[in-house]
Amino acid sequence: MPAVTTGKVLVTGANGYVAVWVVRTLLEQGYVVRGAVRSESKAAHLRTVFASYGDKLELLVAGAFDEAVKGVDAIEHTASPYHFKAGDPDELIVPALHGTTRVLESALAYGTAVKRVVITSSVAAVMRIEEQPLTLSEADWNDQAIVEVREKGRGSSQAAKYRASKTLAERAAWEFVEKNKGAIGWDLVVLNPPFVYGPALHEVDKPEALNESMHSWFHSVLKNLHDPKQLGVIGGEWIDVRDLAQGHVLAIQKEEAGGERFVVTQGPWKWQDWINAASEYGVTTSTGDDSYDPAKATQPIRYDASKASRVLGIKYHSIKETTRDILDDLKSRKWI
Repeated sequence: MPAVTTGKVLVTGANGYVAVWVVRTLLEQGYVVRGAVRSESKAAHLRTVFASYGDKLELLVAGAFDEAVKGVDAIEHTASPYHFKAGDPDELIVPALHGTTRVLESALAYGTAVKRVVITSSVAAVMRIEEQPLTLSEADWNDQAIVEVREKGRGSSQAAKYRASKTLAERAAWEFVEKNKGAIGWDLVVLNPPFVYGPALHEVDKPEALNESMHSWFHSVLKNLHDPKQLGVIGGEWIDVRDLAQGHVLAIQKEEAGGERFVVTQGPWKWQDWINAASEYGVTTSTGDDSYDPAKATQPIRYDASKASRVLGIKYHSIKETTRDILDDLKSRKWI
């Protein structure tokens, strides 16, 4: 499909942590944005934040997407449950699956102007755990988590429940496109980010109400959540929320992105890396591990994000830059 460089873009769950930054990035680049939210109370904050854009931002309060997809040129679907409190795996799997397939069903039935749909998946749909270190890419799928939840049900780990929900939802999206390829007038792009960190633009009134990833960052970096000896051990890969938002916009702007899956990650981290960065900005409330040597840190899983760099051209913030902006945000809220 042709690139979408102008026009109107639907953002689902527009009040979410990632989605608000997607809305902002689209507006900054001249798009008209239709933000879908589930209640009027969730719309109020967006109207305040983006008041200067006037009628460039439309907010639609709706539980279904049939009306929301009408007249838009592209869809950015970012909404999916992310928490580690599920009992039955279906508490995560069902809404993730239904949310994704309902957007696509609406786009098929009513999105006559739609040229591209972009979905936020996760490296949770890519990863697997093995004894030896791995480097994974878009070619990999997390069948491991699906097997675990099918075999153990409520006894599955919280991580497996979440990872299975992302894997099944993304697979359902690709299967939908394949099944309906003769009828749809749009193509699909999927972004697979790791942990997402960065300043909050969505409505949040206290640290405990932060989204899952930033709640973890706040308590790990600033509140001594971990044993100091684990700070150079616990880690993963990450992306700044603003870079992920930019990736969403680039995914509708690049014609060659159509029909592709992209792992989008800045690179690896350990909690000590964030603590060290925070200390450079005068924030040292968390106990550190003085013996940590980043050059010797190992990662059980690495991701090859070269495809996203090559096709989308995402530019990433550094840990120091993101730490600085998170701390400035937290200070402005008087949380530190």
